[in-house]
Formats: sequence, C-alpha cells, structure tokens
Amino acid sequence: MFNPTREEVRRFFCGTWKKKIEGHILDPMETLASDWMEQHPEYHNLLLDPEDALAQDYTPERGETNPFLHLSMHLSISEQISINQPPGIKEVAEKLSKKMGSEHEAQHLMMECLGQVMWEAQREDKPLNPENYLEALQKLV
Repeated sequence: MFNPTREEVRRFFCGTWKKKIEGHILDPMETLASDWMEQHPEYHNLLLDPEDALAQDYTPERGETNPFLHLSMHLSISEQISINQPPGIKEVAEKLSKKMGSEHEAQHLMMECLGQVMWEAQREDKPLNPENYLEALQKLV
C-alpha cells in the first residue's frame, strides 16, 4: 500500500498546483487534486512556495487547519465515493450534497466523520472501522 511521507504529500500538492497554473497536462490524480485546490483559494499562496510548505507545522495548539491533510481528505473521500467503499458511501454523499446544496460542503461534513473514526482507530491501535464510519455518515443525512 502506498504510504507517502509528509514531504512527498506536500511536494505532490505544490507540484500539482504549479503544473495547473502553468497550464501543463495533469494526470487523473493531479486533476482531481487541483480541482479541490481551486476550491480552496486560501491555500494558493502556500502551494506556490514548496519550501515554506515543507517547513510548516500544523498543530492543534496553533489552531490552524493543516491544508495538506484537508486536501488529502478531500482526495480520500472522493476516491471512496468513486468506488463506493465502504458500500453505501456514494448514496450518502449524493444525499448529503443535495441536502447541503454543495458537494464541497458535504465533503467537509464527511471529513469530520472520517477524522473521528481515524482518531478512534489510532487511540485503540486498531484498523479503521468502516461500519462505524458509514454509520456516522448516515447520521448526517
């Protein structure tokens, strides 16, 4: 399984953004990532400065959202929806997008659920529980 380092993730997003704004051809993952980056203009300046991006630490104490984690979660949720894994997530996402009037806002709510089950899995030193994740998502619609 692919397990990129923090630096690799940050370089991927910064490199993709650079390719996007310079008009280069993007592969499918870069296209999806750049679509989410476009919807987050608050990250654009950071994405233009890879060295600053690599140097930043985003801790709860600073009260800042980690833009790379945020964008990675958008990619993860988009992939989950595209393959309907866990089974039922695609239907939940469609209903939630309709309810919220925005796929973007729906994904932000879904991120809360994903973050919670990820935190629980880490705390309990167990794999992520897809049933708990889907159950939390279903409560949103």
